[in-house]
Amino acid sequence: MAAYILRRVMGAVLLLLVVSAVTFAIFFLVPRIGGQTADQLATQYVGKDANPASVAAIKQNLGLDQPLYVQYWDFLKGLVVGADYKFGPDATHCSAPCFGYSFKSHIEVWPQLEQRIPVSFSLAVGAAVIWLVTGVTTGVISALRKGKPIDRFAMFIALAGVSLPIFFTGQILLALFVYEIPVWESIDYVPFTENPAEWAWHLMLPWISLAFLFSALYARLTRAGMLETMSEDYIRTARAKGLKETTVVAKHGLRSALTPIVTIFGMDFGTLVGTAVLTETVFSLQGIGAYSVQAIKDNDLPIVMGVTLVAAFFIVFCNLIVDLVYAAIDPRVRYS
Repeated sequence: MAAYILRRVMGAVLLLLVVSAVTFAIFFLVPRIGGQTADQLATQYVGKDANPASVAAIKQNLGLDQPLYVQYWDFLKGLVVGADYKFGPDATHCSAPCFGYSFKSHIEVWPQLEQRIPVSFSLAVGAAVIWLVTGVTTGVISALRKGKPIDRFAMFIALAGVSLPIFFTGQILLALFVYEIPVWESIDYVPFTENPAEWAWHLMLPWISLAFLFSALYARLTRAGMLETMSEDYIRTARAKGLKETTVVAKHGLRSALTPIVTIFGMDFGTLVGTAVLTETVFSLQGIGAYSVQAIKDNDLPIVMGVTLVAAFFIVFCNLIVDLVYAAIDPRVRYS
């Protein structure tokens, strides 16, 4: 087991290195191939006050005049130990993990991300709990009541959930519960450490909006998995041995049906932390999704790179956790 965990951790680190190399190449190598020069990149750092002397100084101080492999090595070192930049006569230390400075605001990228990650993480965690509980429960009930009215009703709701985009359900929830029936006066982010109850209350509508889509998907996946699993021979054997139906369903049926659900959940959760753009935009939450959209509009490469790598980290980390909990869910999985 320990060897398996070590292999998976090393694999995750290697994957993050590959992601960082590909991301760096996309943002710095591809523009070079397309004709963008180091002077043009340095001009974006300098801003509207750019002149030949300032552009040359920034190009030298940021290492933009170095070969790309040297720039990539400096970028990796910045992520691990930080980096020193010279803007004018003064040197500035960018603490690890250093993603550089914003083209537009000239502020360090990581502190800006650090402020916004709790917002996106809170949004993803709450929504994930709701969609996992409601989606799996609905899927199991539908499978056990296949063809009955409750199955048809649940699948109709699931089809609606899959069909309705998040920006639509979010706007409907806002119109109903904030403007028409003011259950919520406003939707603001309150840090969990300050007031857990207010944190949950203010995020309830975004959670429901986001969870509705995923609950519908998970309900349909769980139903399909349960129907397939409950027709297996070992389920018939368990029933023939006289086990209670709840034991057959929960211990033998649901356990096997959950394996693909857990795989997808790890991917969805990791992706959601980095890219819950629509939900954050509809409810005016200042997470990293909304932050990245603004950075793309401003062509702010350091921010876009930072968001990309943070999102990749969460996806890789969540998949690592999923791999490690497989054995607890499905005893057929063997690490040897």
